Amino acid sequence: MRIIERYIFREVLQNWLGVTLVLLVILLSNSLATVLSHAVQGGFGGKVVLTLLWLTAIQQFVVLIPVGLFMGIMLALGRLGHESELTAMQACGLSNRKVLKPVLWLAMLAAAILVWLSFEHAPFAARKAVQLRSEELRKARFSSLEPGRFSTFSSNGGIVFYAESIDGQGVLHNVYAERANGDVLEIWIAKRAIQQGIGEQQQTFLLFDGQRYEGVPGSSQFRIIDFSEGGIPVGLPSVAESGASTDMKDSASLLGSEDLQLRAELQRRLSSPLMVLILSVLAVPLAKLKPRQGRYAKVGYFILLYLFYSGLIVIAGNAMTNGQLPSWMGMWWVHGLGVLLAGWLWYSNGKTSSLKFWT
Repeated sequence: MRIIERYIFREVLQNWLGVTLVLLVILLSNSLATVLSHAVQGGFGGKVVLTLLWLTAIQQFVVLIPVGLFMGIMLALGRLGHESELTAMQACGLSNRKVLKPVLWLAMLAAAILVWLSFEHAPFAARKAVQLRSEELRKARFSSLEPGRFSTFSSNGGIVFYAESIDGQGVLHNVYAERANGDVLEIWIAKRAIQQGIGEQQQTFLLFDGQRYEGVPGSSQFRIIDFSEGGIPVGLPSVAESGASTDMKDSASLLGSEDLQLRAELQRRLSSPLMVLILSVLAVPLAKLKPRQGRYAKVGYFILLYLFYSGLIVIAGNAMTNGQLPSWMGMWWVHGLGVLLAGWLWYSNGKTSSLKFWT
């Protein structure tokens, strides 16, 4: 790269990183509130909170990198144009194509990062976040029972458990348990009980010296069984069952799939790197300012363009999933519109006076 190209490269890179960092802090602050609410309810540790924030950040980067680079190009070229540096460069023979060269280098770097994130790390982060959150909530909810309070286990038809007190060895005293098995209701009353497999997926409540009442509510036919020892198994939901969403699917499972949702997800993951390349090409002619225009004069237009582009991708994805668009068309027509707009702008030599909407 020549000195001027390196200078433009550095300006765009600094603005890109700055905008992305600011947007990341804003999004993570919102995510932090959600994570902390789960932490308070479930008793998460500080390490778990930090891990969830990091996994959230990985997923957010897929959205932040395109908009950050788009805004970074606008801010960098806007400053150069506002301070007449870009005008002086163009007076010395610097064309828009040479301005585009360092921008494209950054765009290709961003696209490579997005491919790496979208196809590998973002789905893994989504799965890991759900698994970690589910596991911690399960451990917190199904750890040791709190005496004097009813605890509900939504497993095996539903189990309600109550213990009057607990001693230092973890033995529960004066225990009440209720389990629904279809239409049959079981009521267990025992002098003491212990909980085996605390915090694990498969647990067992062992009850000692009590009675079990079994029958259909509303009928007069009940069995009463005295027991010296009885067990109630509790099979908690598997954490692996969580996260059936398509954005958590492994990318290899999307290739060659005939399912419309999986095809739409594959195109959505491809859209981020394509978007960053197209928006970068669009940004160079659109960032051109009129004399005495402020460096932030076109920030609103850039934001509207990004929202319009990303909104069309969402609409196309929903239409494809619902069968309203053929899969071969999918989201490609949205990128095609972006390419046509970029080609027309470059054909017009980036003269924004021919685009009254942007001036």
